[in-house]
Amino acid sequence: MTVVVDQPAPGAVATKAAERRAIGVATGAHALHDGYTDLIYVMLPVWQAEFGLGYAALGLLRTCFAGTMAALQIPSGLLSERLGVPLVLALGTALAGLGYLVAGASVGFVTLVIALLIGGAGASTQHPLASALVARAFAGPRSMKALGTYNFAGDIGKMTLPALASIMLVVMPWQPTLAILGGLGFVAAAAIFLLAPRFPDEPVIAPAKKDIDPGVEAAGARTRFGFPVLLSIGMLDSATRMAFLTFLPFVLLAKGASLPTVGLALTLVFAGGAAGKLVCAFIGARIGVIATVCLTEGLTTLGVLALLPLPLDWNAIVNIGNLSGVIIQYREIPLEAALVILPIIGIALNGTSSVLYGSVPELVEPARRARAFSIFYTGTIGAGAIAPAIYGLLGDAVDVPTALVVVAIMCLLTLPLALVLRPALPASAR
Repeated sequence: MTVVVDQPAPGAVATKAAERRAIGVATGAHALHDGYTDLIYVMLPVWQAEFGLGYAALGLLRTCFAGTMAALQIPSGLLSERLGVPLVLALGTALAGLGYLVAGASVGFVTLVIALLIGGAGASTQHPLASALVARAFAGPRSMKALGTYNFAGDIGKMTLPALASIMLVVMPWQPTLAILGGLGFVAAAAIFLLAPRFPDEPVIAPAKKDIDPGVEAAGARTRFGFPVLLSIGMLDSATRMAFLTFLPFVLLAKGASLPTVGLALTLVFAGGAAGKLVCAFIGARIGVIATVCLTEGLTTLGVLALLPLPLDWNAIVNIGNLSGVIIQYREIPLEAALVILPIIGIALNGTSSVLYGSVPELVEPARRARAFSIFYTGTIGAGAIAPAIYGLLGDAVDVPTALVVVAIMCLLTLPLALVLRPALPASAR
């Protein structure tokens, strides 16, 4: 079988057809893979009842998938440089589907561990390779908009696939449910391989040293410095997001929220976050990366602090469900007002990520973008995974409000880093 693909010349702007296929493949892959990632949350109670697992074992299952996904993103980027993005992304999608097929046939904890390790290995291909595919198809400010659309698609998958699984579990056992959803991975893998545009390798041109202009050489040095700075901003942003989401339920419970209200509040944050990923990418393309980062991170800090005007009297609350501890009781900001500002916090909290992802192509030569995206996602996902544990220790040592104040202050560290990043960006992206 012959697959007809677009073949623009190296460095040429992709055709409109190639752009449409690239964004279609990338957004579809992102939605499916992120849906697979959050599907685990739906299945954990099912597996607990089926196999009699404790909470430690359930936590290990989640870690198997997420840890493998994070650890193998850099190898996935390197492999794509040899085999091509479409093939590696298609194989990874099939592997993610295979993981859920194996999970559906599981007879115990060990099989589930193997299944989620397989699924995590497959999921490791999506973020770096789909991002690189979009960045290759779109250039300049359009690249940031396209990456924002791609970023938004992941949230759609997080909402739809777990919801679909919940509905299917009402009418059929969990094993065939996972088998059907795992089979989607193979269908998607075939579509990715057939539809993804094949772009020729970008040439890496190394001019003779005598031909290098001093200004160009200085710009190259700034660019090499710029990517680590961008990565640092991304890691701080991810750590802020995960720490805030970890502490938010406790703050709301302290304000008198019921558990269903806490669920509603998280939904409001996630809905705002999904909108922020799309909207902030377009804002970034219009006003520049640095202004957008300062805007979103500043709003995030103000939003977190708006929930926490520190009172003089601290009141202890204990034994909320399975939770116990000392948390400040906030009478100054009522629960209703907190719910109103949570979507705004969500927009700012998640919106920065689209601008940061969209800036990676501006700092890395095209031939190394898959590798750069893999490093970027590994760093940001790793920071997000570690942050709740670190801030949790701080919350135990002091209290939740004080820990959130520290989270807000750490978020502000992104502002001077953004100013340091400014010279490394092209004038059109600043």
